Amino acid sequence: MSVVKSYAAVDLGASSGRVMVGRLGSDTLELTEAHRFANRPVRVPEGLRWDVLSLYAGVLDGLRAAGQVDSVGIDSWAVDYGLLDRDGALLGNPVHYRDARTEGVAEKVWASVPAAELYAATGLQYAPFNTLYQLTAARGSQQLASAERLLLIPDLLTYWLTGEAGTELTNASTTQLIDPRTRDWAHDLARKLDIDLGLFAPLRQPGDPAGVLRADVLEETGLTGPVPVTTVGSHDTASAVAAVPAVDERFAYICTGTWSLAGLELDAPVLSEESRAANFTNELGLDGTVRYLRNIMGLWLLQECVRAWGDPELGALLRAAAEAPGLRSVVDAGDSAFLAPGRMPERIAEACRVSGQPVPRSPGEITRCILDSLALAHRRAVLDAQRLARHAVDVVHIVGGGTRNALLCQLTADACGLPVVAGPAEAAALGNVLVQGRAHGLVGDRTDMRRLLARTQPLTRYEPSGDPATWRAAEARLT
Repeated sequence: MSVVKSYAAVDLGASSGRVMVGRLGSDTLELTEAHRFANRPVRVPEGLRWDVLSLYAGVLDGLRAAGQVDSVGIDSWAVDYGLLDRDGALLGNPVHYRDARTEGVAEKVWASVPAAELYAATGLQYAPFNTLYQLTAARGSQQLASAERLLLIPDLLTYWLTGEAGTELTNASTTQLIDPRTRDWAHDLARKLDIDLGLFAPLRQPGDPAGVLRADVLEETGLTGPVPVTTVGSHDTASAVAAVPAVDERFAYICTGTWSLAGLELDAPVLSEESRAANFTNELGLDGTVRYLRNIMGLWLLQECVRAWGDPELGALLRAAAEAPGLRSVVDAGDSAFLAPGRMPERIAEACRVSGQPVPRSPGEITRCILDSLALAHRRAVLDAQRLARHAVDVVHIVGGGTRNALLCQLTADACGLPVVAGPAEAAALGNVLVQGRAHGLVGDRTDMRRLLARTQPLTRYEPSGDPATWRAAEARLT
């Protein structure tokens, strides 16, 4: 009789957090939701901040609802951090990556280290909110001057749960301060930019022990100790890629949610100038792998429109989008012009107007424009990644929240000209659970993990249809 254990996966997204309980055995992988809670950033006079105390309270509530588990793992979004003083106290709420403080900072960094040199050292794409730029923006602030420790968001919550500090590698690789070849800090780069790497806690690998729940946490949650906390791929995309149910190496993935992260799993980084110009990033994954991908604005575009429209019923909106003419108007879903919140329908309409395309007016037309644009961005990323990495693929795996959007999945298959396998929806949580279980001997390598996912999780296959030339023509409108 196979052993089955229970693991709590704390999975924090940009708009909500959840604590999931995974039951894992040699032929068992079941996931249930223990608790879900909102993640609402707060705008205060000094800027946009994460309400990290509310998030931590949600984690504690979720662990209480989860009941007795064999381990806990935490993953979240990337780049953001909390600063602690010498007593371990938090120095203010963490700054949100959409805060305006990094505007114009990249140019200051490039004056010391040109963009090409920065990419050659770290392999990370340009994004205005990378941790490197955030730290440069914070230079000279009283808060940074008072800090003794910097912890990325999942590491901060782990520290509060256990009292032990570490920096998980997959998430550290998004700071633009890691060398993807050595999988260690880029010390020379940090010296050139006067960034104190001593602020960071020691690096941890997925699967490493991260301590046990503190006595006060046990009392708060009603759990019986000791309950270990296990380091997982704490960047949610690293956990999600670990949960791609691929049968071999010839696959591309698209991790969908607020962002779309589209790319390949490779054995080594791609650090060419052509790769930099195409804005691909080399983030680290499990077992020495590289997540070679492009960040695309993702379902953020639709989320912001839905919010502006007063939260209409999503099913009706998608049905209206399916009935609207396809590829009538498209926008560049990777354009930083769509990064900030607010007035998204008007901004999409204006982008269409400026590019000389028909202006979508109804919610259904705007939704179709968004989904066509995302599918087109997925196509460009998958094609570009194969060319730049010289790594051909036969199938595209879509994981995450976008798997529930059948129209987006079909449009992506049509755009890429490749079959799309959609699922699992809760990929980050499942990857989180699987890494915990692997650390405890319940599952083997990534191949074993993926075979278990394919056997146990519902998957939907979409075959490409339509004329590929229509997608090439739409793409030409954006060049």
